[in-house]
Amino acid sequence: MIKGSTESDAGDTKKQWSLADFEIGGPLGKGKFGRVYLAREAKSKYIVALKVIFKEQIEKYKIHHQLRREMEIQTSLSHPNILRLFGWFDDDERIFLILEYAHGGELYGVLKKNGHLTEQQAATYIASLSQALAYCHGKCVIHRDIKPENLLLDHEGRLKIADFGWSVQSSNKRKTMCGTLDYLAPEMVENRDHDYAVDNWTLGILCYEFLYGNPPFEAESQKDTFKR
Repeated sequence: MIKGSTESDAGDTKKQWSLADFEIGGPLGKGKFGRVYLAREAKSKYIVALKVIFKEQIEKYKIHHQLRREMEIQTSLSHPNILRLFGWFDDDERIFLILEYAHGGELYGVLKKNGHLTEQQAATYIASLSQALAYCHGKCVIHRDIKPENLLLDHEGRLKIADFGWSVQSSNKRKTMCGTLDYLAPEMVENRDHDYAVDNWTLGILCYEFLYGNPPFEAESQKDTFKR
């Protein structure tokens, strides 16, 4: 099983964390494999998001390799527009991921509230996303699931790429079809080999969605989306 190994606040020493090191606050969200809570490191008072994943779910859905890969990739990335994974620890039933807290929540929520973004907002977010993806691709990391739900905003409104669950680190082309249908590149839809260009495709999709409120190929059914 995955063992805990984390960075300190300074980022230059290792510490073995446990749940006793944190004061747990309210829930921030819920996913397929667990929940995310607001938390504060008891000694430093540093605010983080604590993602709790149940080992029973990991066993049930056979996601050991996927979770390990997600953790290894995200801890290796350091960019102002990528959500930091500071480290992790576990107990008998759960794995805890210590994540940077994005106070502004999902960009998806902003889109739903306002209907669409201004041209200035869209340009700012696309520029930030482009820089973050260029950084990832320079390290041979493909995210493969860029969408508004996986783009968070910090307390200053700065965009942060989150959720590296489908990410992969490889210079070779990949074959796995993954991600979210409305944002899939043609090569994925057609089950062809793909590379980092699938992330670049989503930039165009998001440009449209930011300005018009919906992704360009959205339809009433998955079948119709595939046709488009």
